[in-house]
Amino acid sequence: MRTYDLILLRFGEIAIKGKNRKRFEKAAYMHIQSLLSAFPKAVIRKEFGRFYIELHGESAERMVPELQKVFGIESVSPVIAVPSELSAIIAAARQYLSEYNLQAPTLFKVNARRVWKGFEHSSHEMNRLVSGPLLHDQIHLKVDVHHPDFELRVEVREDQTYIFSEVLPGAGGYPLGTNGKAVLLLSGGIDSPVAGWSAMRRGLEVECVHFHSYPFTSKKAEEKVIRLAHVLASYAGSIRLHLVPFTEVQTLFTQAKQDNLMITLMRRAMLRIASNIAEQESALALVTGDSLGQVASQTLPSMNVIGRATDLPLLRPLVMMDKAEIIELSKQIGTFDLSILPYEDCCSLFIPKSPSTNPNLRIINKIESVLPGLDDHIKAAVEGTRTIVIQAGDKLTFDQEVEQEQWF
Repeated sequence: MRTYDLILLRFGEIAIKGKNRKRFEKAAYMHIQSLLSAFPKAVIRKEFGRFYIELHGESAERMVPELQKVFGIESVSPVIAVPSELSAIIAAARQYLSEYNLQAPTLFKVNARRVWKGFEHSSHEMNRLVSGPLLHDQIHLKVDVHHPDFELRVEVREDQTYIFSEVLPGAGGYPLGTNGKAVLLLSGGIDSPVAGWSAMRRGLEVECVHFHSYPFTSKKAEEKVIRLAHVLASYAGSIRLHLVPFTEVQTLFTQAKQDNLMITLMRRAMLRIASNIAEQESALALVTGDSLGQVASQTLPSMNVIGRATDLPLLRPLVMMDKAEIIELSKQIGTFDLSILPYEDCCSLFIPKSPSTNPNLRIINKIESVLPGLDDHIKAAVEGTRTIVIQAGDKLTFDQEVEQEQWF
């Protein structure tokens, strides 16, 4: 197994932030610092447009997957460092390439950069000086500078030279929390965890709200949502999950005898409750997993009527994505296998055979105005909410999670 000396982290959209750039870089720096608590020998240092993590013996193999989850980081490269001397660079390049054990014919390129202008050879000369011995060692290599299968990168600096080939994708976007805080309505389905991840990727700190309906929904359904929140916490460091008792509110809506409007009424109530929690948590927006036209409550008329239940901005990161795109993203971020577990949440209850796709706001307002004690039920749901703080490093044993509960 190859031993690396450094990990190189490159910024994405942060690079275009101008005068605000330092604030974004600091947020990314603090996020990385928190991850490095699990790697006590590692040290992070900053250069313009990049972070470098000096490993000092820590495992790059273990660290890289964690760094790929840091929002604001565009790409990650494990690097070996050698003295900035031609003989040392060539020797290291030969050793580096030999460890890849390339057997089949391979299109190949050396991409050298002379960052230290005092080095005696130019970037162009270094391409030739390094590639020559490599081509001699491995006769199946063939140079292709435009479309190589394997690109060996050499950065010559004054203190040392960096050699690497892998440019692994990072999470991209903006560093966590740099664009404020929002509350995510987290169900047990496929869409809402992806919406939460997408919101975090755009720089939002996210707190989750989940609605449960005991005894109609099982404890397994709640545990499923806690596990989904734990996946999101692996990208954020920690997640606050607010668990809202929704049974009484749902039961109240059955008294309206408007089965085709049940979903509309429930989702409006959820937004009102989530808005109350957002106010308590100083969050400035709500996030949902709505995708236009996917189900009855996500037609444009339905989203219009439902969205009017809150004065907060309602963010819908997935609104123009189709289901296949959302599923693919859920697999990439690690939520798909949990989302398809067969435990029903409260949104699966009381679903009518023919839900309205074009609800009338005037009728909805009239129904809500005559339902006895609706405001009191919503207030009781907010007051009955319990909050779990989920840390990225937690091993989920649900007895421990009960001990972590904090009540409003």
